[in-house]
This record gives sequence, structure tokens and C-alpha cells, in this order.
Amino acid sequence: MLASPTTLHHLLLPAPPHLAFALPHAAPPLHAWLPLSRVAPPRVAALTHGSSCRMRRRGTRAKVVAAGGDEASSSGPTKFSVKIPVGDRHILVETGHIGRQASASVMVTDGETIVYCSVCMADTPSDPSDFFPMSVHYQERLSAAGRTSGGFFKREGRAKDHEVLVCRLIDRPLRPTMPKGFYYETQILSWVFSYDGIHSPDCVAVTAAGIAMALSEVPNKQTIAGVRIGMINDQFVVNPTTEQMEDSELDLMMAGTDSAILMIEVAIREICKAIDVLVQTCGKKKMVEAINLPPAELYRHVEDISGDELVKALQIKEKIPRRKALSALEEKVIMILSEQGYVSKDELSGPIENLADIVEEEDEDEVIEDGEVDEGDVHIKPVSRKPHRQLFSEVDVKLVFKEVSSKYLRRRIVEGEKRSDGRSACELRPINSQCGILPRAHGSALFTRGETQALAVVTLGDYQMAQRIDTLVDTEESKSFYLQYTFPPSSVGEVGRTGAPNRREIGHGMLAERALEPVLPAEVDFPYTIRVESTITESNGSSSMASVCGGCLALQDAGVPIKFPVAGIAMGLVLDTQEFGGDGTPLILSDITGSEDASGDMDLKVAGNEHGISAFQMDIKVVGITLPVMEQALLQARDGRKHILNEMLKCSPPPCKALSPHAPVIHVMKVKPNKVNLIIGSGGRTIKSILEETGVYAIDARDDGTVKITARGMESLEKSKNIITNLTMVPKVGEIFRNCEIKTIAPYGAFVEIAPGREGLCHISELSSSWLAKAEDAYKVGDRIDVKLIEINDKGQLRLSCKALLPDANQEPGSIKQQTSSSVKEKVVYKDDIIKMTTRRSRRKKEVEPSAAENATPKTLENSTADSP
Repeated sequence: MLASPTTLHHLLLPAPPHLAFALPHAAPPLHAWLPLSRVAPPRVAALTHGSSCRMRRRGTRAKVVAAGGDEASSSGPTKFSVKIPVGDRHILVETGHIGRQASASVMVTDGETIVYCSVCMADTPSDPSDFFPMSVHYQERLSAAGRTSGGFFKREGRAKDHEVLVCRLIDRPLRPTMPKGFYYETQILSWVFSYDGIHSPDCVAVTAAGIAMALSEVPNKQTIAGVRIGMINDQFVVNPTTEQMEDSELDLMMAGTDSAILMIEVAIREICKAIDVLVQTCGKKKMVEAINLPPAELYRHVEDISGDELVKALQIKEKIPRRKALSALEEKVIMILSEQGYVSKDELSGPIENLADIVEEEDEDEVIEDGEVDEGDVHIKPVSRKPHRQLFSEVDVKLVFKEVSSKYLRRRIVEGEKRSDGRSACELRPINSQCGILPRAHGSALFTRGETQALAVVTLGDYQMAQRIDTLVDTEESKSFYLQYTFPPSSVGEVGRTGAPNRREIGHGMLAERALEPVLPAEVDFPYTIRVESTITESNGSSSMASVCGGCLALQDAGVPIKFPVAGIAMGLVLDTQEFGGDGTPLILSDITGSEDASGDMDLKVAGNEHGISAFQMDIKVVGITLPVMEQALLQARDGRKHILNEMLKCSPPPCKALSPHAPVIHVMKVKPNKVNLIIGSGGRTIKSILEETGVYAIDARDDGTVKITARGMESLEKSKNIITNLTMVPKVGEIFRNCEIKTIAPYGAFVEIAPGREGLCHISELSSSWLAKAEDAYKVGDRIDVKLIEINDKGQLRLSCKALLPDANQEPGSIKQQTSSSVKEKVVYKDDIIKMTTRRSRRKKEVEPSAAENATPKTLENSTADSP
């Protein structure tokens, strides 16, 4: 299924260009050659390369050159460099000349994109725990693109969402390579120092972190690297440029080791080999002696104490009761092994059976009287034999208890063919869904799958609700669709911190967002900004996939015309079943719970429908997963998604599939681009007056002539449409405009408003068929008259005539005044129309220069009529 670009193309649903997936551990090995490269100052000499039938260079090794030679001590630090082929180009790795006080630091260059990464360790170990103390920080410096950040401080602040995603992509493949028992706090810092706009820095940062970790003293077990895979014309492309990604049907971010799976080996496997050569040349000695593992006999003791009770606790179906039972059992084990001391069963089976009966006996002196002692009598005093008690640290007991619990859970799944909640390997939890549960929300849905529940809410708005993103490329980029995921501590029955979203929430929300985005309608068909909020109210595994299902239902309830429904499912794996009495065949689990995720060998999240995939994310925790296992997992996931979609059709109450009465009304119309300035007006006065007069929410006028009106209801929408239509109309000579208001009286005539914001001059000679000394003699400001457009001069200014409409030349001027309040014109010149928009464009940066007719004012017209008769 995944063995070739063609099969993968049929598997994947159409996805947006920025759709990305993460495979943080045993990622695919990539097929290619590895040419020799040697960096020697001042010129770089690259050896020739060839390829075999598998497109891999045979019999070659990457060589590392130390720049500086014998002069290093006097001219500066020694710099080690190596060039590594990736796709159709090379990346340059340099170390030894920068950040020398760190445990390791490297600079990786791809084109003119440069990423610096350092690794540091604490001087003393932290308290032992089941979670390796490692933190990752990635930042894109705006100076890398020749820009500076806005605001008063003019410096980068908190990490942006896409930076957090890169941090997670660096962290997740590195963490499984850390040995158990190593507790030195480790920090990885990564900065983008230069960006050329062509080569993306995120995949370079993953590789840089893997190289720095390999060169450091941290005793990680394997080297990792990262690449991006695109697909152009049904062909895989390794690390495509930003321009190539615009034509790519796939955006796949991969990170892993040289023992990864799938059919892509070009970069990861060969990069790892080149890194190993660099490590042999200038890498530091690993701190293997710092690894501190619990005693081996502690595992046997924990199993002896908790065995039967642990089996019973793991059979409890409900999460909270099971967790409480395991916690109570853990406290019992800790008390015995850390406080009372452990006594082996062999010692307990001796003469003294009850330890409580063993008491300390004091020696008593025996009084012997003369003649009372018989010869040959032997007096032997019995001595109590006390068993040896073994004490262990509480931290070690907790770590071992967790591993033993995981082992027993896997054994129950394999041997008993039943999971903790009684399901089989392919069986899904019960599903229930409801829509429209929040009356004032634009769309809402409550999706429940077993003990995992998500409340999804959809809010519709205009362009002002779009999420603005500050990136290295564009300061005004925005997203018209975004999903925000919230995981409160109450969802797992705990007390914890609440506030800004953490990295896990950002990552889960982005995965659900990418799963839903391909099914959204084009903006031309649905010109709304869409925000989805997913709040996890209960959690026992796969909450991100519950967000996909709940978000899909909420979108339908909000009236969003999605292309087709999608659902998500999480898959698990027990790879080595032979260890637990199985036949050795990997066991794939559908719809895994939290404990199965923690104890399993894989977490594969797949979203889409029964025909294909819209997004997926895979975390592999062990080495050795083969292509047939992946194929079986994806096929089993497809069956699961089909079942979930069928259950979603049973939603009660069902989605409304119509716009909520509380949602705004948006209308898109098109005007001539040179008329946009008329809508905005000087200093925005015109558009502000329209907003105040009609009560609409917002009017977005763009340089291409697109006008988007967001209103409370149809009444205010129609009113604003009419004003904009009249304001941007193109008048023609000979048109008649009736009941027009006189706005200004001048000595040479009157200025008449033929449409909102559009005025023309009716010269005093055109006001009446008889001679007038002053215009005030016949009219005053506010009077309404009928006029005819008789001329548009070279400057675009309008000349009007009232006399041309008089039926009788002797008729008095006052008789043609109109007292009606509504303005009528005989012809509407320009009508609104829907335009096509495929991408969100930036808001206006500068106004379009208006024509002379649009700038007509009493002062300009006075100058133009100076020579009029």
C-alpha cells in the first residue's frame, strides 16, 4: 500500500499544501546514494558519485575535514565540516568553532538557510523519574529574513504555534533513544539564523538536533535525522523547496533513525551514516557510567507482591476505579519495599512462620545450686532466627511498578485476547453523538467514544476573525480556518494548572485542524472565517481523534457545506507477542485507550473517510516495524473509520446543516478596482459612515475590487449593498437622476448629489430656462430636483442640467422641486457579483489612486467652470 508513490497517491485524500504529518521515531529509511564529500579551505572538493540498482552509493564513506590544521591554536578553534547529500543538493554541517562551552553545538546550512543547535546537560542528575528530563526550544529569528518584530520591545516573544510543532518533532524521535536510568537534565536550543525563503528550516532543525545530540556526552542509543517528503507528478521529492511545495500533493515531515521503515531511504539512513562518521572524528565520550538502573531483583520482588492483585486491578473496565485500584496497590508495594522491607518467600518458609511472633528475647542467667547439676546434661537455649529485610528507594519502586504493570497489561491482551475494558483487538468503544446542544453557538456537537468525550463549537465570522500569523516570510499572513484544542485537568479527574495552551494542546489541535481542512468548501462558496473549539470533557485515549469527529459534526451543524464527513481513530501495537505466549505475529489494536497507548509500541492516529486519509501522525516506540505491519494497521484503521462514520450518521439530534440565526450574514460583491477608494473615502470617512448608517458589522474592500459585507441580518445587508452600488456606479451622459438633493450652493451654481458620495455641478445657467442672478433665488440647500447628466469633462467631473428636463421653457423653476424622500434613478449601471477567491489575500496596504470624476469637489469644479458661458 505504501510501497510506491502511486499506491500512496490513491491512499491519501487531497490535502492543502501546508498539510504535514509527523512520524517521530522509527521513521522511513530513504533509498539513495551517498557521495563522498570533503570540505577543505578555501575550496570544497566533492568526489564523483554513482548509483546502484537501489540508487545507493556503494563502498563510500563520508569524510570529515578539520579546518585550520596546525594553525588552529593560534588562529582560532578547529572547525570540523562535512557535506551530506540530501535529495538533489547537499547540506553542510559545521562544528567545533562555535558554542564550545556547550556539550555540543552545530551549524547546519541548506542553501542560505542556517540553523544553529546546541545541547547542554546539568552538572548533577535530577531525581529519578519515568520521564527523561529533556526540554527543546526552537525559534525563528526574524532577523534571519532581514526583518524585526513589531511592538514596543522589538524582540521575539513566546513561541509561535508552528515553532511549538517543530519542538515536538525534535523531541519525540529523540526521547525514545535515551537510555533508562539517565537522569541528567538536558536542554536543546535551536535558532534559525538565516533564511533564504527557498529552503525550509524546520526539517533542517530536526537533523541539526540529532547531530548535536550525537556529538554530545548524552548516551543516546541511536542517531536521528529529519526530512520533508513531497510528491510532485507522482514522484517523491526529498526536502523540496518552498516553490516545489506549491505543486506538491503531499507534505510529510519525517524524523527517525537509520533503522526506520517504509520505502524512503534517501536522507534519513544516509544522513545518519554520515553523522556517525562525524561522531567518530570529533564526538565526545558518552556518559554511560551515569546510567543508574533499578536493581534487577526489584522486578521479581514487585511481581511477587503485586502479581495476583495487579491482574485483578487491570481487569477493571472503568478508568477511574482502575486507576484508584492501581494507586492503592502501588502504595502497598512501596510501603513493603521502602519502609517495612522485603522478605523473600524462601526465608518465610523456615521454622519461624510468623514474623510478628519473632520477638527479641533477653539472655537469662541460669542459677545452679551445688549438687543439682547432673553430669552430662547439656543445656541448649533456643535462639530466634530473624529474616533479612531488603529495602529499596521509593523512586526505584515506582519506576519498576510502572514497568511491571505495563508488562502485565500486554500479557493480558496477548494471552487473554481481551483488553482492560473487555474488547477484542479490532473492536471499537461505544459511540454516541449529539448536535445543537448549545443554542447560542453557531454550531455545536458532543462526541463521546467510550470514556473519551469532546465538545466541539464552531464560530463563523468575517475577515477580522481570521488568525494572523507572523512568519519569516510574511507579516500579514492569516488563516481563515483554525481549530483550538483544550485539555483541562478535569477531563481526567485531576487538579492541575489552567491557562495558556501547552505544547500538547497545540500539537493535538493542529493535527485535528489538518484533518478537517481538506473537506472545507472554497472561500468563494462559503466566504466565512471558521473557528472550531474542541474542549475535552473526558479523556481515556485518542482525544485528538475525538476532536476530528466532534469538529466534523459541529461544522455540519453550523451549516458549513463540507465536501464529505471525516472521522479519526488511534491505532496501537504489541510487536513482540511471542514474549507473552503468542505466536510472534504483531497484534494491532483499534481505538486504543490511554493505558494501551502508554504500554504499547506504536501510536498511529489516522483521519479521513473509508476512501482515503486526510491526515495522520505516527509515533513508533520500538525498532523493527515492517511494511506489512504498517499496511495491516492502515487497513484496520480504514475499517474503524468506516464504522465511526456510520455511527456519526446516527447522531441525535442530527446536524442542522443550515446557518444559525445568530450567525452573521456575509455577502461578496465585485466593483471596479478604481472604485475601491470611493468606498473607503478620505481617511476612511465614507466606509465609517456606511457602517454607522446601516449597522453592518464590517466592510472589507480589497485592491482587486472585492467587497465583503458582514451584517447582522438581511435588512442591513441590503441597505449597505445599495449604498455601495450607487457609490461605485459608472454614470453615462444622457442618464436622468431624479429626486436628487442639493448639497451646496455656490455663486456659479449648485452641487447636486446623484448618488451617495457622488456629486456633480449644475451650473446656474442650467438651473432654469430663465436668467438667474443667483442660484439662491430659486433653490436652497436640501431641495430636491431632477437632473440630467450632460457632460463628463477630461477630469472626470460631472456636469448636470435641470433645464434640459423642463417641459416648458417658461415654467417657473420652483415648480420642478421634488418633495419626496426617496431617491429614484432610471438606470442602475453596475450590479454586484460574486468573485472567485482561492486564497486569503492581505488587507489593503495603500489606496488606489481615484479618477478625477471621483475627486470632484466644489472647489475643483469652480476652477473647471471659470470659462463656462
